[in-house]
Amino acid sequence: MPKNKLNPSNWVDLYADYLFNYTITRVNDSVVAEDLVQETFLAGLKSAANYKGDAAERTWLISILKRKIIDYYRKINSKKGKAEIKMGYSNKEDGEGDWLEDHIADPFDINAEDAMQNEELGLAIQECVMKLPEKQAKVFTMKTVQGIDTEDICKELNITPSNLWVIVHRARTALMDCLENNWFKK
Repeated sequence: MPKNKLNPSNWVDLYADYLFNYTITRVNDSVVAEDLVQETFLAGLKSAANYKGDAAERTWLISILKRKIIDYYRKINSKKGKAEIKMGYSNKEDGEGDWLEDHIADPFDINAEDAMQNEELGLAIQECVMKLPEKQAKVFTMKTVQGIDTEDICKELNITPSNLWVIVHRARTALMDCLENNWFKK
């Protein structure tokens, strides 16, 4: 039997402000933030049958919202480069201007070397997390990677919030030591 149940009729009252505040810090546009929260509620309604009750209702909605935010950034980045902007920036009087994109580096452009380093770093982090004591690895992953709410982690693992933060701090310290010894010195 599921521990938690969905109650969509209370979502707006219970979670709208929290979800909006979470979103606005990530997209920095109130209209977009409102749209993403509405899309989250709609997606939640559509996938309510898939809710198993393992996570708290708010945690489940946050996981949907995180995917909506990622999709939002994917969408705007896929449109990047489709806009054509002509701009006169040269000192030549007869020049009509050149394509702006030809002269400005794309901050989102990751070359093969950067991508390979990111992948190597990701693997190094995974290896270091696996070296942590089991409880540290679990708490660190739940809080930092999965973004699960402190209250939910504490309930699930039967620990206090201050204990959680001590465990997270120790895990981060151990991870930094591990990364410095195994990745940064390469």
